[in-house]
Amino acid sequence: MLNENIKAIRKSKGLSQEELAIKLNVVRQTISKWEQGLSVPDSDMLISISEVLETSVSTLLGETVIESKVGDLKVISEKLEIINLQLAQRKTTRRKTFHWLFISLSAVIVTISAVLIALNSPYLGWNYSDPETAVVGGAFHAFEWLFVRLAPIILIGTIVGIFLTRKKV
Repeated sequence: MLNENIKAIRKSKGLSQEELAIKLNVVRQTISKWEQGLSVPDSDMLISISEVLETSVSTLLGETVIESKVGDLKVISEKLEIINLQLAQRKTTRRKTFHWLFISLSAVIVTISAVLIALNSPYLGWNYSDPETAVVGGAFHAFEWLFVRLAPIILIGTIVGIFLTRKKV
């Protein structure tokens, strides 16, 4: 809601993300992240945004009812708390997704390695006088050669990724 309101009000005022960023003394990417809902401005920045866009903070947050100043702060804090909880939930979901992706990639690398070890490069004994056999054998050899060189690096990367994305207690 906040992200959509910032974008809509900014566009209605005829401002680009860059122009708004300059007026708020932030980089354009910050405006982009706010408008995409990837991050939220803190309370001081919300006030600055409302001043630059010539609108109330409650309007930015989606409120149409004008309340007292004490009520405004309470509403803002409640809205920010909800937004922060949503962002935390997104971050947790993203972390879990990457964690399982790293585990899956590690399992695939180990499985392919086991298959290559078990097969023991059968293409080396093939008769390469047939052009089709030569192409298939060359493809197998290229895959095995590339895999043997890249798999250890990728496996180390996935293990580090698993470690970095694990649930912290």
